[in-house]
Amino acid sequence: MAKRISLREFQENLVRRLSEARTGDRRTLLGVQAGDDHWLIDLTDTGEILPVPPLAPVPLTSDWFRGIANVRGTLYGVLDFSRFHRGSPVVPAGNARLLLLNARHGVNSALLVSRASGLRSLEDFEPEDGPADERPWVAQRLRDMQNRLWLRLNVRNLLAHPAFLNAGLETL
Repeated sequence: MAKRISLREFQENLVRRLSEARTGDRRTLLGVQAGDDHWLIDLTDTGEILPVPPLAPVPLTSDWFRGIANVRGTLYGVLDFSRFHRGSPVVPAGNARLLLLNARHGVNSALLVSRASGLRSLEDFEPEDGPADERPWVAQRLRDMQNRLWLRLNVRNLLAHPAFLNAGLETL
C-alpha cells in the first residue's frame, strides 16, 4: 500500500527539492581535447565516452576518418577530431577517448579525441573577443580562468556540414 503523506509534507519536500535544483552544480558541458584544441560539447549532444576500442579501417577514405568501431554490437563511424581540423592525428591509446554522439541525431558517429577533461559549467568561461570562427560548427569561442581558448561545438552543424559528410577520398 502506498505511503500517505500530508499535503504540507508534500509541499515542503517539493520546495526543498526545487531549491536544491536551483543551487545545484550546473555542469552541462563536456570538455575534451583534440590535438592542441580544447572543445566544449553540450552533454545533451553526447552519448557516452569510453576508451578507444579496436578500429576497423575503411579503404579509400580521408585520413581523418579512422574507421569503424563496434560498441556493444552497434557500428560507429570514427572521426579523428584533431586531424579533421588539420591537426596532428590522435593516437588511439593512453588517454585518448571515443566520444559517441547522441543517438537523437540519427547518425552513428563518434569523435576520437586526445583526452576528456571533465564536466564544465558555462559560468566558468568568458566570451572571446575578436572575430567569429569561420567553421560553422564552432558555436562560440570562450576563455577559461587560465586564459585558455575553448571552442564550443555545435554538433548539429558539424553533422550537416559537407566536409563531415564526405569522408571518401577525392579521385582524379
